[in-house]
Amino acid sequence: MRKPADAAASTTLQNHKALNLFVSISSRTAYRCGPLDRMAPRIAPRRPAHGNQARAERTRALAIEETVRCVLEEGIAAASAKHIAERAGMTWGVIQYHFGDRDGLLMAVVDLGFGELLRALRGLPAPAAPVDSRQRVEQLVGAAWKAMSSSASRAAIEILIGTRATRGAAVPEHLERLAKTFSELARAIDADLDVDRSAALGEVLLSNIRGMVVTQLIMAQPVNTARDRSMLVEVIAAYIDSHRSGSAPVSAT
Repeated sequence: MRKPADAAASTTLQNHKALNLFVSISSRTAYRCGPLDRMAPRIAPRRPAHGNQARAERTRALAIEETVRCVLEEGIAAASAKHIAERAGMTWGVIQYHFGDRDGLLMAVVDLGFGELLRALRGLPAPAAPVDSRQRVEQLVGAAWKAMSSSASRAAIEILIGTRATRGAAVPEHLERLAKTFSELARAIDADLDVDRSAALGEVLLSNIRGMVVTQLIMAQPVNTARDRSMLVEVIAAYIDSHRSGSAPVSAT
């Protein structure tokens, strides 16, 4: 019977091999966003450029904040224009005035969520002192998890999942910027990584952390992701170390 230590080592080795294979394949394809269905042209907001700007911004912020809460508490299906207006203590006319329609309101939440996420990721400080690859990976995974699990980011992800058949042309731009940012994070772990490898590692980071966020969204009770994040750190750190030692495989021909 296999000993626990042997089983753990085998699991780590298998994960490492899977990551090597993923990087080899991804390095040839880099980042690509599949074609998205376009929604019908949205109704433009009726709010003029002039007027009480401060009051208008407060109203917009309240509507967006209530939409975030509605999506996280009740799900995207419950986030109808009428229900959001009721929760925010507004009329549908006010929502339409500021956002045009429900899709405009939902995309405003996506803009907010992705904006906060990108600023948080790009604002990560450099290590205060020299650290090894595992410590750096651990720092970045922790920071990325914290940024992606914020209320606005989680609501944005749920909206993108729930509207994947109808979302508009602006969404691929968000996803491309997010992918580029995670690729830059991978380069921050090891500056010697080439563009293809950093893009592939960035995709590993993004897809795994996004999967943890989605798990949190669909489960009725909070899910402890500490073990998953620890395993992600170990696998990426092992790959970085093997790359530095020259044992990481190059792209398959």
